[in-house]
Amino acid sequence: MNSERPKLPIEAVELYNEFIHGGMSRRAFITRVQGLAVAGLGATAVIEALMPNYALGQQVSKTDDRIKTSYETIPSPKGNGTIKGYFVRPVSADSRNEKPSKLPGILVVHENRGLNPHIEDIARRMALSNFMAFAPDGLTSQGGFPGDDYKGGLLFNKIDKAKMFEDMVAAAEWLKARADCTGKIGVTGFCYGGSVSNNLAARMGADLAAAVPFYGGVPPDAEIPKIKAAVLVQHGELDKNTAATWPGYDKALTAAGVPHEGYIYPGAVHGFNCDATPERYNKAAADLAWGRTIDWFNKYTRA
Repeated sequence: MNSERPKLPIEAVELYNEFIHGGMSRRAFITRVQGLAVAGLGATAVIEALMPNYALGQQVSKTDDRIKTSYETIPSPKGNGTIKGYFVRPVSADSRNEKPSKLPGILVVHENRGLNPHIEDIARRMALSNFMAFAPDGLTSQGGFPGDDYKGGLLFNKIDKAKMFEDMVAAAEWLKARADCTGKIGVTGFCYGGSVSNNLAARMGADLAAAVPFYGGVPPDAEIPKIKAAVLVQHGELDKNTAATWPGYDKALTAAGVPHEGYIYPGAVHGFNCDATPERYNKAAADLAWGRTIDWFNKYTRA
């Protein structure tokens, strides 16, 4: 895909964002899309254009012979009991020596739909950059990602968010403690996962080396001084609510002495990194943001 900006009007993309974040019912979403005047496209075509296409967005095959994958279930006694996730390592790290090579670990946290195929693909991309990655499924206690983003969103809304965050903490601690991890870990996430990335940095302090939140909420002011990880913040210019949090967060991170950078990408909407949703995906912004993400993790988790 080569989308630089949505082909549909921004109102359609904003409707989709409101819908997928639980702001309206499916019926209301369809009704409001029908009220949009989109030249040459009916409501059905508009809705299809907004929905995710995971096959289209896949960059690394599940069967790619350069990676080794598994699903792992780990204990989360302070959360929902257990948390299941998708674990990926590059094959090269396990074949060069008698013992597996130790690698930095990257926690990859999903949006508010659970561990969908796009997030699994992000974890595989991390492995091809020579990290070990773990992508936990916050919907584990509800049976896991149901195979449909809308249904995933409904399940997400049912879960106790405090317990779900404890599941993410447990996942990070498990990754950090693995014998094949260097003991240095980072976290990246998108929307809900971006918020988790920021709050995990506050929770874990010096136990987290780096955080790269994409369009996520910021921690409470009182928690920001606890952050010791290097933080790289990424927002879309047209995602006005989340982008508006950057100046204050920048100021607070500076006051706390936290190494950090922040970027707001011109013409990019909320979810601009997701190549499985073409009408939100902005290739120029996503490629630049991904390059910065890998550089950030290389700098702060390999030292």
